[in-house]
Amino acid sequence: MKRRFNVNSYQVQRWLKNAGAVCAQFIIPLTIFQGIRTLFFPTTFDVFLLAILALFAVSIYMEWF
Repeated sequence: MKRRFNVNSYQVQRWLKNAGAVCAQFIIPLTIFQGIRTLFFPTTFDVFLLAILALFAVSIYMEWF
């Protein structure tokens, strides 16, 4: 007995694509703001947050996920 797989069940849902598009619009301004904040108030948390935001921005624009 051969099973058929529904190809549409493996596609990304519409709300997830919309959430990714919204994140792509806001990640660069947030990263710039965090970079300026890190220049004036350099704490360990700010540096880690800036690194995470920068990696997230690169991953969105390089379409890694």
